[in-house]
Amino acid sequence: MNAAGGPAAGTRARDALLAGLIDYAGLFPPAARAMPVAVAEYAAHRAGPQRAMLGRFVVPAARLDEFAAALPTRAVAWPTSVLGGVADADAIARFAAAHGSRSVVDTIEAKAEDPAAIAALAAAFAARHTVYVELAVRDDPAPLVAALAAHGMRAKIRTGGVTLDAFPSPEAVLRFLVACARHGVPFKATAGLHHPLRGEHPLTYAPDAPRATMFGFLNVFLAAALLRAGAAPDAVAPLLEERDPSAIALTDDAITWRGHHLSRAALAEARATFAGSFGSCSFAEPVQDLTSLRML
Repeated sequence: MNAAGGPAAGTRARDALLAGLIDYAGLFPPAARAMPVAVAEYAAHRAGPQRAMLGRFVVPAARLDEFAAALPTRAVAWPTSVLGGVADADAIARFAAAHGSRSVVDTIEAKAEDPAAIAALAAAFAARHTVYVELAVRDDPAPLVAALAAHGMRAKIRTGGVTLDAFPSPEAVLRFLVACARHGVPFKATAGLHHPLRGEHPLTYAPDAPRATMFGFLNVFLAAALLRAGAAPDAVAPLLEERDPSAIALTDDAITWRGHHLSRAALAEARATFAGSFGSCSFAEPVQDLTSLRML
């Protein structure tokens, strides 16, 4: 695994795409696991057959003490991403100093609405951590993506949630990906990406939960890889709405989608330098869906 969350070159095309792709966010809705349960689940996934797909454990800064109490006592050096802001910098530093043998905080996830807030985050964290900054995408995020580029930080997009209004349009997602590609800013995604392909799914695990049209993680990350490889945005746009698994073909050497070809090397490069990961409150669901589609 390299700094951006992707694999080294030389693996199969599928593995180049999937390695370290899923950051485990079991503490967050809709799963909202209790801390001991989330920690146990992450430990089990780290030892499971699809552990190569597993990325970081995601924890809010406000729950770091609780996380420390739940961590296994032996040294595990779990890769950890902390959600916080400038006000949490001291608490994150104290946690890292006290528990670095068990949890390596290499990533910070924060929010910013303007260049000044981005600059403040850079001053607080960028010298010691990889920093992903969540941007609102209903308006053109290109100016803020440019500000991230100037500070050597990364972008984050929220691709769903537990309410209908949390889901951006395909046009907004494409605009975000294009801005990141043009400015050379790596990104990650969060929420609403439990499934490989676009489709209708319940918003929560409640039996009577409303349903929404959700993006798939293959839609988003294959689109990102194509943009990184130089594909035109207009050519990539339909991929964000692809629902047919037969439109995607996997071999050891490449992944193709409706005539567009991504070599193993191109996928590895995109994951290493551009398309980082996505946060999901479930690791099992993406794995189960890929298995049912015979993609694992």
